[in-house]
Amino acid sequence: MATATTTYREALREALREALSADDRVFLMGEDVGKYGGSFGVSLGLVEEFGPERVRDTPLSESAFVGTGIGAAIAGMRPVVEVMTVNFSLLALDQILNNAATLRHMSGGQLSVPVVIRMTTGAGRQLAAQHSHSLEGWYAHIPGIRVLAPATLEDARGMLAPALADPDPVVIFEHGSLYNVSGELAPVEGPLDVASAAVRRSGDDVTLLTYGGSLPKVLSAADLLAGEGISAEVVDLRSLRPLDDATIMASVARTHRAVVVDEGWRTGSLAAEVSARITEQAFYELDAPVGRVCSAEVPIPYARHLEEAALPQAEGVAAAAREAVGHRG
Repeated sequence: MATATTTYREALREALREALSADDRVFLMGEDVGKYGGSFGVSLGLVEEFGPERVRDTPLSESAFVGTGIGAAIAGMRPVVEVMTVNFSLLALDQILNNAATLRHMSGGQLSVPVVIRMTTGAGRQLAAQHSHSLEGWYAHIPGIRVLAPATLEDARGMLAPALADPDPVVIFEHGSLYNVSGELAPVEGPLDVASAAVRRSGDDVTLLTYGGSLPKVLSAADLLAGEGISAEVVDLRSLRPLDDATIMASVARTHRAVVVDEGWRTGSLAAEVSARITEQAFYELDAPVGRVCSAEVPIPYARHLEEAALPQAEGVAAAAREAVGHRG
C-alpha cells in the first residue's frame, strides 16, 4: 500500500479531524486550541474547518475546563480536552480523580463519563521543571480511567478513535519530544488495539520495556547492543493502565532478563509497578534481577547538559542491559 510522510503532530491532527468529521458530538476544548492552533500546533487549522463551537478556546483554568468536559461527557457529548502540559493537569486532578474516575462506581453504573483528556508530557526540550515532568505513573495509579501513551505515528493517529468509543475516561499522554518526529504513515487498515503492548524489535537476550518518548532512545540502545552481539527485544507498553501483562511476561519468558525504562522518577514509578509484576508473575523465568532506568530524582533542570544528565539516555539503557546479560546469579 502507498504510504505518506507525516509528523507525529500531523498524525494527531488527522485523528482529531477524522473524529470531528465522523461524530457531531465530538468537540475539542482547551487553552489556545482555536485560532492559535494549540500550544504545540496539533489543532492548527481545525477551528477554521469546524468552527468555534467544535474547537473551543477556554480560560486558563484547568479545573474549570476539565470539569466542563466531564459534565459534557455525562450529558452525552464526546469531548476531547487538551491540557497544555502534565504539570498543569495537577490543577485538574480533583476533577479527574474525584469525578471522572469515580462517577460510574459511585452511581452504581448509571453514569458514564466518555471524556478523552490529551496532555503533553516529558522533558528534553529545555522547558524547565514546571513544564517537563513525566507523571504518567500517577495517572496509571487511578482505577476508573484508561491511560494511553502513543509512541509511534500509527498510534498517534489511531488511539483517539477507540478512546472516544470508550464509555469511561481515557487519558492520552503525548511526549513533547515526539511532535516533530516524521516518517511514513501507512493507511488505516482497521481499529487500533489499544489494549495490547507492541513488540517493536525482536530479541533473545534481554527485554527492554518502555513507552512514549523513551521508545526512540530504547531502540537506539538496542542498536548499540546489537553491535556488541547482544540481542535486545523492545516492548512498547502503549497502554499504561491497564498494562498488558501477557505480552510483558511472554517476552520475559523468551529472554529471561528485563530492563524497564521510564522517564518518571524511580521512587514509586510505573517502572516499579512493571518490575513488581514481572517478579510476581515470571520470577522463575528470570536469570537476573529486573533493572530500571529512570530520571534522576530532581526537578527537571533547564540547562541542556543537566537536563540530558537527568533523563534516561540510550547509553544508560544499554549499560543496564549489559549488566543484566552479564549477571551470573
